[in-house]
Amino acid sequence: MADGHPRPAPRQARTAPLYTAEERLRRDRSKWTLVQGVLAPLQFLVFAASLVLVLRYLATGEGLAVATASIVIKTLLLYTIMVTGAIWEREVFGVYLFARPFFYEDLVSMLVIALHTSYLVALYTGWLGDRQQMLLALMAYATYVVNATQFVWKLRQARLQQAGELPAVAVAR
Repeated sequence: MADGHPRPAPRQARTAPLYTAEERLRRDRSKWTLVQGVLAPLQFLVFAASLVLVLRYLATGEGLAVATASIVIKTLLLYTIMVTGAIWEREVFGVYLFARPFFYEDLVSMLVIALHTSYLVALYTGWLGDRQQMLLALMAYATYVVNATQFVWKLRQARLQQAGELPAVAVAR
């Protein structure tokens, strides 16, 4: 080193496996794992269709009713996957939300839920005009994409760890 003193090694992130052996066993035995596996792609398909309908309305002014219905359906699916996901998290990790490996995903999920709920409030109270409601829905959808990406990435990590191709990952403490 320039000053003759060795520099300390950089701190490594604290790492832990995504699942302990017991958690993995509970995950694999839980019926809610399958429920999540069905609901997640279903919600994504509804999201994709709804996104097209919302963008169509914003571009042309046509299709408000069908775009609105699609957002409501997407939101109901979101609530369903959130409730069943909390049950899954309880079965696997012992807490309904904010389990160590999914802390940040659950945190972003709260924002996703808040924005979707804000849309429903705006829709049913007339708090915002039609165009503003659709823009709010797009904000909710943008956060949903971030959150879905988080979960897909975490699922990939879990699969790689289980296959022994990835070391333990840094998780929230």
